[in-house]
Amino acid sequence: MRKGSNIEDEKGKILSFIPTGEYYFKKGLKAYRQRNLNKAKKYFSRAFELEPLEPVIACQLAIVETELGNYEESNRLLIMIANDLDPFMNEVHYFLANNYAHMGMFQEAFKHVNEYLQKDPDGEFSEDAEDLLEVIQMDAEEAEDVLIVQDELISLQEEARNLLEAGQFEAAIEVLNKIIDNYPEFWAAYNNLSLAYYYLGKTDKAFEVIDNVLEKSPGNLHALCNTAVFMYYGRNEEELQKIIATLQKVRPILMEHQYKLGTTFALVGRYEESYFWLKNLYKKGFDGDVNFYYWLSYAAHHTGHHKTARAAWEQVLQMAPEKDGLEPWNEEDFHFHHQGIENIPSSIIKRLNSEYIEERLFGMFLLSLREDKKAITADPSFCDIENLTFQEKIYLAKVLDMELKPMDASPAIEIGHGTAQILYERFRPIGIEQIGVYLLWFSFFASILTKRPRLQKKEAYAAAIEYIWKKLRHQKASQKEVAEIYHISPATLRRYIQAIKKEISGISI
Repeated sequence: MRKGSNIEDEKGKILSFIPTGEYYFKKGLKAYRQRNLNKAKKYFSRAFELEPLEPVIACQLAIVETELGNYEESNRLLIMIANDLDPFMNEVHYFLANNYAHMGMFQEAFKHVNEYLQKDPDGEFSEDAEDLLEVIQMDAEEAEDVLIVQDELISLQEEARNLLEAGQFEAAIEVLNKIIDNYPEFWAAYNNLSLAYYYLGKTDKAFEVIDNVLEKSPGNLHALCNTAVFMYYGRNEEELQKIIATLQKVRPILMEHQYKLGTTFALVGRYEESYFWLKNLYKKGFDGDVNFYYWLSYAAHHTGHHKTARAAWEQVLQMAPEKDGLEPWNEEDFHFHHQGIENIPSSIIKRLNSEYIEERLFGMFLLSLREDKKAITADPSFCDIENLTFQEKIYLAKVLDMELKPMDASPAIEIGHGTAQILYERFRPIGIEQIGVYLLWFSFFASILTKRPRLQKKEAYAAAIEYIWKKLRHQKASQKEVAEIYHISPATLRRYIQAIKKEISGISI
């Protein structure tokens, strides 16, 4: 990028209105000329805070962000200018093209450099734009390779998102780590990874990932929103209120960020704020997915906008008919934060087809809770039974109420299923927050499936799993309290905790 632009010459048009903005803008220009980029960023940021509608300041700040290598933040500012502040500031398209080229996103770079040349063919950066276009086109094969890589990223992203929504967290973690290995600055993957760890009960890992994002990308909205979700589920009201206070001050320009903010507010029960953002997107014709309409319906219902709530819910049912019965106005019968994956056949089938045995066992247990087992087994996408292990086949037969031979009886299966039933009395319906406790149990169940367990008290296993899960999530729990819930002694509980820790690696409480 050529340093300096006509932007600097335009400053006289705006600086007379707010002297404080002028003061910081001038200091920023001085620091920029001295190549003190961090100081320039500080001053331009302050000037932009004072004059948030001034495109010249925003553009100068974007230039500094680019030179610091913060291409995503620079793009955010430039897109804001193009969409809202000054659509006629054509040079932002050259700056965007330059940024995208540095990021290896040649398709976007090509689009913006052409837009700049079309709008301002004799502009200040026309020669630079022609050179950039030539570079992009010169190596068409390489550019094509990059586009293929981008397609791969989109595909992996979608796969990870689907796995997360289905509660297949271990599988999601593998995909997300693959994305991060190949795209170390793709922050969305980190944010989803933190969610996967959290829902598995690996709270320390979740916060480690989030802290890493916020350290390298301060103010990352998705990371802040995920932190709010963690605080909500962890019932850390004090920290939750701090995060909410921060999020209330955010005014994102990008629709994607508005969507994230709106759904987060809904999830933590702040419906007024949620409705503000989601309804704003709705009015703009936002092409939302099922989750968008789901949360819009809940936010609208809880703020008294019942017509909007019902219209949004109609969209939900068109996209996901299985959510029939989960309407916000039926909340008394089915709390919306805990949708109950046992009530979603497609989610059960996904687990039965998982490559992870603990997921498959969990899917079988979920199947046992259904009255329409035969209908689910008749589904064309039902799992390939031949690919199951012998013990899995025995457990599936038990779940389907098939008659078993005495020789096929398994103490491990009786323990595994019976303990899950006890847990279900404590953790039902099974929402995304509760999935972790079951996956923890079925991980242990999988490890003893071919063994004859020495310890066989199902209530004690359930107590031990609940205690370990709560400790992993940093929730308050004493061994005495948990033991009392399950009518066992603390000594028994400790014995079973040690048995589980011995079988499942990586547990540290």
